[in-house]
Amino acid sequence: MHSTHINKSYCHRGGSTPLLGETIPEHFANIVKRFPDSEAIVSITQNRRLTYAQLKSEVDILACGLLGLGFKKGERIGIWSTNNVEWLLVQMATAQIGVILVNINPAYRTLELAHVLQQSELHGLFVIPSFRSSDYISMLVEMIPELKKHAPENISNQDFNFLKRIIVYDPNVPEETNRPYSGFTTWQEVVQAADNISTQKLQEATNSLDMDDAINIQYTSGTTGFPKAVVLTHHNILNNAYFSALAMNFTESDRLVVPVPFYHCFGMVLANLLCFSVGACLIIPCEHFDAGNVLHAIDKEQCTGIHGVPTMFIAELEHPEFKKYKLSSLRTGIMAGAPCPPELMTQVMHDMHCAQILIGYGETEASPLTHLTAIDDSLEQRTQTVGTNLPHQEVKVVDVNTRKLLPIGKVGEIYFRGYHIMKAYYGDAKATAAAVDEDGWLASGDLGVMDANGYLKITGRLKEMIIRGGENIYPREIEDFIFTHPKVEEVAVFGIPDKFYGEEVMAWVQLHKGKTLTDEEIRAFCKGKIAHFKIPKYIWFVKEFPMTVTGKLQKYRMREIACEKLQRGKNLVAESISG
Repeated sequence: MHSTHINKSYCHRGGSTPLLGETIPEHFANIVKRFPDSEAIVSITQNRRLTYAQLKSEVDILACGLLGLGFKKGERIGIWSTNNVEWLLVQMATAQIGVILVNINPAYRTLELAHVLQQSELHGLFVIPSFRSSDYISMLVEMIPELKKHAPENISNQDFNFLKRIIVYDPNVPEETNRPYSGFTTWQEVVQAADNISTQKLQEATNSLDMDDAINIQYTSGTTGFPKAVVLTHHNILNNAYFSALAMNFTESDRLVVPVPFYHCFGMVLANLLCFSVGACLIIPCEHFDAGNVLHAIDKEQCTGIHGVPTMFIAELEHPEFKKYKLSSLRTGIMAGAPCPPELMTQVMHDMHCAQILIGYGETEASPLTHLTAIDDSLEQRTQTVGTNLPHQEVKVVDVNTRKLLPIGKVGEIYFRGYHIMKAYYGDAKATAAAVDEDGWLASGDLGVMDANGYLKITGRLKEMIIRGGENIYPREIEDFIFTHPKVEEVAVFGIPDKFYGEEVMAWVQLHKGKTLTDEEIRAFCKGKIAHFKIPKYIWFVKEFPMTVTGKLQKYRMREIACEKLQRGKNLVAESISG
């Protein structure tokens, strides 16, 4: 039940179910006791199945192994990998001993990875050997040459002096992973280190934890360049997962297929932890999204729920063999990460038999979910709004200049407050204070309007953030990198609408006088240095930019010009487009 002041854009939702006052391992242990023989994980790509009792056993061993290698509460261990069982084991094992898990995007390249290792002061790293064109081992060796010549316990160098261990594992050959160079630790060696840790020692480590302890760092891009490190607690993410499960009516009899990446809050919290919070089964259909594999998993495993961003659902619906799969077991799921067109929602409900699919909205700094539509909401509410805030959360819409609460129906900036607000940006007190005010309100940077029943509609963004297929992209990071090209004098990056991805990345580039460059040369310059999804699809060379009278770039005007010219099928090459 929620209450609103009908004349003000403020909503507070209580709830008959109280917040969980537990740590993640405490809650997980109770779930295991209730459902020891229920399936917890099915990895189709790895051909592995674990019951809750088996999952707990493997988590305990890994947690003991980490203690045996000397990792302590409050230290940070990263994971740089695609979706697999081991990712889940690392997630739960670190939570069990109070080590903070740092999620690393598998698409990151050396520049981005180096920032994460340094900024989060990483003590350990789990990594797979490679994925597609990304050779993770080569990238790490390029950054840390000591991996080629030193023993595993002596690998840190002056740039990464916190780093104690880099643990390599191959999800496709779990029984034995080859050591690529002398400095790498293998998964098997972590397991062997568990022999030196007693059950009592492990329990002492778990008992020392508090629900308000930091347990996860998620990276979210920032307008000042490199991504910022969002620090989340047991209390933040466990409750966000649990109340999302309740909203979906998810129980131990449900089976959720998870095509979204684990490194993202959507995967780690709203899929992995959501399932483990109620005893449901988590199905891993593929390492990285593949529509055919997802459809196959739904059919084979009789999945009752499916998560995804709109582009994933589009790819599934348009798969050439869509009609051959039986999807009638589906009931619910969450679609989030980008606006959902009404026709797509209708298709998912009808053609995928997912009548109770819900629309979600939030951000990493809010653990991440703040709003969710309800099962009994109308189609209009499901497609034109993001629903109402979850229980035990507050939301308000304020004037962007005065920060005063606005009347119902007026557009303003959306603010959040409650258990779900991040602890801090790691190592950045100034950015933390700028994001969360002294009263505990988090500024979303999004524009929206609230109705008298508390339903929120997103109308735009104050931030320059681009959302491409569920990936949050900040132009400043791309601009800073392209600007390092010696021929580039100035660059402006922004998003333009795209039917498939929601938005695509566009860059307008001004070259130094007398210099020439092609769009392909810029893409080649970016390749391998920044994540593939950040590389601009559209690169236009211009002689000048639309400017304000005070000399600021007018990106909204660039976006208008670009959309108009693209609709007419035109491109821009070294022409003046000042308006």
